[in-house]
Amino acid sequence: MRILSFFAALMVGLSVSSFSPSTARAESTDLVECQLAVPCPVGSRSFHARLPDNWDGKSSLPVLLHFHGWGRQGPLIMKHGRIAGATRKLGVLLLAPNGLGRTWDFWDPDTDDVDFALQVIEEAAKRWPIDRSKIFVSGYSYGSAMAWRFACSAGSKVHSLLAVSGSFPDQSEQCEAPVNVRHVHGTRDNVMDYPFGPNGEVEGAVALWRYHNGCGPKADYLKDWQAVKILQFQRHVWENCSSGKSIRLDVHKRGHFIPRFWFERNLRELLPSQNG
Repeated sequence: MRILSFFAALMVGLSVSSFSPSTARAESTDLVECQLAVPCPVGSRSFHARLPDNWDGKSSLPVLLHFHGWGRQGPLIMKHGRIAGATRKLGVLLLAPNGLGRTWDFWDPDTDDVDFALQVIEEAAKRWPIDRSKIFVSGYSYGSAMAWRFACSAGSKVHSLLAVSGSFPDQSEQCEAPVNVRHVHGTRDNVMDYPFGPNGEVEGAVALWRYHNGCGPKADYLKDWQAVKILQFQRHVWENCSSGKSIRLDVHKRGHFIPRFWFERNLRELLPSQNG
């Protein structure tokens, strides 16, 4: 009898140790579990997801929807130290859609990629409890231009745009709603050229968002900052916009890359609970 009791207790212990809230949520909705390198299906397409470290399994999660650069796919984002390294630490669910042909159609306002990205959010919401008031959209290079497209077309669903080294070629487009904007770009970028204004103004990089947010042509103030010694930013800050949204434009004098700690700094600023 003691032997039987021992094995019964052992089986209970094994079942408890193998339980996780994410697997339970997937099983309860007949969804195949997916994370990291295992893609989550969305019709004929897919995305990748990474939960933050030390998540309690029940709290609502802010979301960073990140569009990869040209020629890339979601698995790279899952292990990217400058992107996933920030979301893991700051309690943010990272979602990385896979672009068709490893690229994005951001040129056309009617692009199917916006609808696909909206479906990614809905699919993620079936699997994990997401905080819809804190959906951040980001991207790098071509992915940054796609993030601009998504924020322009689905702005009412977006808390903030975090864009790195990429924007619309035409900044006169009509967007759905104003959003908070965090944009970083190098003036020597020769891949996605820096979008200077007509007279060479660096503020031209966010002309579209200044218009839709009701901000002035010049920043309310400038502030220099740096996270590493070899790279300094000049931050242009618009806080007194009629929309109530804010813009931060970080300008540096180098080329085409994702700056170290840029995502972490901006997510901390947008998530006050992470500033402690």
